[in-house]
Amino acid sequence: MPSPLGRIELTSDGFAVTGVQIERDGRLPRDGFREASIDVLVAAAEQLAEYFDGKRRTFDAPVAAEGTPFQLRVWSALAEVPFGTATTYGLLGREAGLSIAGRAVGGAIRANPLPLLVPCHRVLSSARRVVGYSQGQGVQTKVWLLDHEAISYR
Repeated sequence: MPSPLGRIELTSDGFAVTGVQIERDGRLPRDGFREASIDVLVAAAEQLAEYFDGKRRTFDAPVAAEGTPFQLRVWSALAEVPFGTATTYGLLGREAGLSIAGRAVGGAIRANPLPLLVPCHRVLSSARRVVGYSQGQGVQTKVWLLDHEAISYR
């Protein structure tokens, strides 16, 4: 699907969204593969379009992520960070019941297969600085998303 960030690729197991990829350097992982119109993907694409148009703040398309128990806890905590707010890596870890270093949380966030739907862009450093983003054009994409949601950062 087209977006202000570039093309977005959605994948599904037929029942839930299993992946979201934002175009990087004009490419998506499944470029050239046959596309299929599946109801859950159509609904997710419509919700993402509404988000980009400023008409949606939450998503309710079903999602199914595969990961380690640690990653799943971090992603679950990410899903609770509301539109227009940010958290830090350390706070997110504590909210997930994990009293560990923010770097481990950062690793789980980098592995998030559902960016946008599970909003990893809402996580900042403890000094509210924008640090890494593994989707699209990296930090530039994260800054666009933060600005879109009017989240302050340094």
